[in-house]
Order: sequence, then structure tokens, then C-alpha cells
Amino acid sequence: MRVSAYIKIARPDYWANNVFILPGILLVFLYAPHLRGAAMWLGILGGLASACLVASSNYVLNEILDAPKDAYHPEKAGRPIPSGLVRVPVAYIEWLLLAAAGFALAFSVNDRLGCVALFFWLAGMLYNVPPFRLKDIAYLDVLSESVNNPIRFCIGWYSTGHDIQPPLSIIMAYWMFGAFLMAMKRYAEYRHIADPARAALYRKSFGHYTEERLLESLCFYGALFGMLSGIFMARYHIEVVLATPLVALAMAYYMHLAFKPNSPTQHPERLYRQRKLMLLVALAFLSCVFFLFADVPLFRRLIAPRELPPGQHSSP
Repeated sequence: MRVSAYIKIARPDYWANNVFILPGILLVFLYAPHLRGAAMWLGILGGLASACLVASSNYVLNEILDAPKDAYHPEKAGRPIPSGLVRVPVAYIEWLLLAAAGFALAFSVNDRLGCVALFFWLAGMLYNVPPFRLKDIAYLDVLSESVNNPIRFCIGWYSTGHDIQPPLSIIMAYWMFGAFLMAMKRYAEYRHIADPARAALYRKSFGHYTEERLLESLCFYGALFGMLSGIFMARYHIEVVLATPLVALAMAYYMHLAFKPNSPTQHPERLYRQRKLMLLVALAFLSCVFFLFADVPLFRRLIAPRELPPGQHSSP
């Protein structure tokens, strides 16, 4: 038995996805500054660790249940389970132990965080396990996997000890942003396989998808992300609008990468190697953080609604 193979199916390299926890923490810094202190930082560390453990539990289950279909993928056929390096009964034990450790750590921080960690795990079950197995249903495969984005946001939010619910507008916007990224990954995978019949054998939802349908869904998710983000900015901090050109530029470059042969967007955990993308993401993120905490009175005056003189009406 190779221990390294069991570590590999837990995908610790995918823990980088937990960077999506950070915005939840930052918004608490803005709206609940009274929570600063050692207890908050311990809670944040506990939340990050629990997210990694629960995510790894989901990844192990994904590896177990996807092994038969991974054989049809040009790269995934070499994963530990399809190649016989892992015993499936032992992998199931690993799945349960990782989940139990994650729940214990989350509930030790606070009950809200524990409930979010439990939902994180259940979302993985719905995504992977029959008869639901949402990953096999076109469009629901993207939406059910990208729901991990708002879940991670809530992990960051509640790990600080904040007991107020986060704004629904940012939760929904975060979900649609994740859907945009995931649909782009699906598009890159579909193009890489370059054989609709083989693609459907690898991922059942690919039996419905075409390149055109995936691009249409990308427009839908991207537009919803923009609209929902606008609601949040208008309601809570309008200055963040000034950061949107950099966010749009980073998203556009991500799309550019998805059109490349053997696109790197198929492997989000390796995107840190894309220096230009990382630079754009860093600039967009720092710009959002800056304008989230900045007050720009001139900008507010420029966009403020103007009252019409008495007796005048706006044109139809």
C-alpha cells in the first residue's frame, strides 16, 4: 500500500481553491471591526483547516466514484484508483475520517461554522452520489459544483465569529462567478477531448453539451454575476464599481486561456503557473479591497441621482 497514493486522492494541491474563503473574512473586517482579536484569528485558522479537510473528503469520494469513467479521459486514466494503486475500501475509510475531523474542528470554532462545513460535505454528496449525482446533469453539474464558492465565502464569514447572515446579493454573485469559472473549465475539457462520443463516456453531461451551449451558459453566468455584484455595490459600498474594469479584464484573460489547446483552465489547481493571469487577479483583488474600504465623495456625487426642477418630467 502506497501512502502517497492515498494522500494524492485527497488532493491537497486543490486546497488552493480555499482562497475563495478570503472575501468572506474581508467583508467581516469592514462591517464588524469589533471582532478583531486573537480569538477571531484562531477561528479563521480553524475554519481554513476544516475547509481543507472537508474538501479533501469530497475529493476522495469523487476519486472513488469517478474511477470507472476516468479511464476514458486522456490524462485522468493515470489517477491512483483507476491505475490500481489504492484499495477502494480503505479509500472509503479515508473519506469518512477526513469528514469527521473537519466537522469536529468546525464545530469547535462555532455552531454556524460547523453547519456550513456539514453543508459543504452534503453538497459534495449531492454532486457525486447516485441517485442524485448532479455532476451527470447538464447545467446542474456546473451549478452544483460552483455552489462551493458561496459555501467557502460563508466559511470565511462565520469563522470570524460573526453571527449575522452575509448579504444575499454577494452570496448569489459569488455563486455565479464560480459558475462562470466552472463552465469555462467544462468548455476547455470538452474541446480538449475533441470527440463528443468519448466526451460523453467520460462525463455524462457532455452528452448534452456542445461548444455553443457551453458558451451560451458562460454569457448567462457572467451576466448574472455582474448584475448581482452591482446590487451589492449599490446597496453596501458603491466605490467598488471603480474596481470592476480590472475584474472584467481578469475574467476576459481567463477566457483567453480557455481557448488555448490543452487549456490550463482544465486544471484550476495549476493556474498559479499562469503569471499574467495571477498578476491580473492580484490587481483586481487588491483594487476591490482598496475600494471596499475607501470613500470617494467625488465619485458618489457624480453618480448621485439628480432631482428635476419643479414642473419638469423625465422623457419617456
